[in-house]
Amino acid sequence: MRRALVLADEGARHPFLASLPPHVRRGAAPQAMKRPGGLLNDLRDFVAAYCACFVAVSLYLA
Repeated sequence: MRRALVLADEGARHPFLASLPPHVRRGAAPQAMKRPGGLLNDLRDFVAAYCACFVAVSLYLA
């Protein structure tokens, strides 16, 4: 494994960022996760969460 001769980068302005290797610190813009189904999956997940919360609150109040 190759290591840099200098372990810190004074231009990083933060101790954690200074300890990272240059290729990690440069980074790239985060990419959005793509899921198949889109809106229908989101709607199904919302309805499932709503029903689960409704049942939980109903059992707590009963």
